[in-house]
Amino acid sequence: MLLSQHAYLQRIQARNQRERTAILIVWAVLVCCVIVGSLLPNACPLIVGIRRLGISGRVMHFCMYVAVSFPPVIGMRSRRRGLILGLSMFLLGVLMELGQNFSPGRTPAFGDAVANGIGVTCGILLARPVRTRLAIY
Repeated sequence: MLLSQHAYLQRIQARNQRERTAILIVWAVLVCCVIVGSLLPNACPLIVGIRRLGISGRVMHFCMYVAVSFPPVIGMRSRRRGLILGLSMFLLGVLMELGQNFSPGRTPAFGDAVANGIGVTCGILLARPVRTRLAIY
């Protein structure tokens, strides 16, 4: 009986590790998308196409930073480390805004940085109960 419980716990731990790994891979892809999207020149076909969607730039900033701050909070084994990594996405947003100085046709905007920060805050607040519900430890 004890051996079967041990095997069961090992399977649960392996499943949790696979889930954490998948979540963190998604996070890495999202971070790359934010970096590329933030630094592409204004005349790039991707940026032009996104503008044609008619979605407010601030709404897009908010949504992307909700998305990029959510995964580390639920994917890290340590709650504290997840929170720190989630909060670090605000620093990423500030750096990306500053980096737009070097991208043709792009300019940093304080309002975009504020939208990024609000998105990070909302992403973290949304992720905390999800982490508890998923019980990925």
